[in-house]
Amino acid sequence: MKILLVEDDRTIASGLEYSLQQDHFSTVLCYDTVTAKQVIAEQLDQFTLCLFDISLPDGDGYELCRMVKERSDIPVIFLTAIDDEVNVVMGLDMGGDDYITKPFRIRELLSRIKSVLRRYHQQTQTKSIIEIENIRINTLEGKVYKNDDEISLTALEYRLLLIFANHIGQILSRNQLLERIWDVAGDFVNDNTLTVYIKRLREKLEDNSQDPKIIKTVRGLGYKVGV
Repeated sequence: MKILLVEDDRTIASGLEYSLQQDHFSTVLCYDTVTAKQVIAEQLDQFTLCLFDISLPDGDGYELCRMVKERSDIPVIFLTAIDDEVNVVMGLDMGGDDYITKPFRIRELLSRIKSVLRRYHQQTQTKSIIEIENIRINTLEGKVYKNDDEISLTALEYRLLLIFANHIGQILSRNQLLERIWDVAGDFVNDNTLTVYIKRLREKLEDNSQDPKIIKTVRGLGYKVGV
């Protein structure tokens, strides 16, 4: 399992990285938000969990958390020297999964990491079947059904559908969709080809692709699945 660690204090960062690796985690370490943003943009799918220091020299962990949660549903734990209820609530409201105050014992942090990962694993198991209208997605088998009949999707179509399914009720812009699927199966996807893939997906999922009820267009903003 791979962890993205962002901590500007090099002494703390070095100790954390060593302890995590001793506990059989692989790590990528960043000391600032500029480097972390680049890693998130290019490598987020490789990570199991993120550890973000709140106070960084060129930004904060909240901004990084927001960026992660816009792209993927992987857990984020905040590290901070500020033991303040307002900051705790702010971090959790932004999608953070846990919050640990410095100084902390490394065994406590490892315990928190494993607890969050167990919780995510349990949630993943319960979400192995996703239903949208008359569409059923079995994520464990990688199969999609419409009215109990299996639908054949390409790898990119399936990935696109999963992105929508994991963001029910949220408006996703075209740029957000492109960022998530551009390198799937080595296919090149630009704004024009995204339109084609959404059209194909609608033709396979919708009863009437000209009047879509599942993948709805939100004029000027993007697309939305669900209420």
